[in-house]
Amino acid sequence: MKKTGILNAELLGAIGRLGHTDTFVVADCGLPVPPGVPVIDLAVVAGTPGIFVVLDAILDEVVVEAMLVAEESVGTAFAEGLVSRGAQPATVSHARLKELCGNARFVVRTGEATPYANVILRSGVPF
Repeated sequence: MKKTGILNAELLGAIGRLGHTDTFVVADCGLPVPPGVPVIDLAVVAGTPGIFVVLDAILDEVVVEAMLVAEESVGTAFAEGLVSRGAQPATVSHARLKELCGNARFVVRTGEATPYANVILRSGVPF
């Protein structure tokens, strides 16, 4: 059994299949996911797990070269949490962010219950 890092087999497998420039989403529990995009559902109850518990675990495993959030999230605790982690996400309207989710390799659904707490991540390379 794996003893550190992400233990969820479905999430770990999806991360392992990412290539350079692939996008994926870490989302709150209310983000509508376009048909055909796989969802890795980690939500248990509202608030659990929170988005930063999941995002921090993912950031320990994946090279991320860009992040995209809804402009409606600017100034919120969610946006401040990203900045405190060294992120400088670009912004688009929430409507556009939802459209772009249709191009994602997968969506990780958390139990986060904060409005606009969704981030599209673009996979990078470690060299």
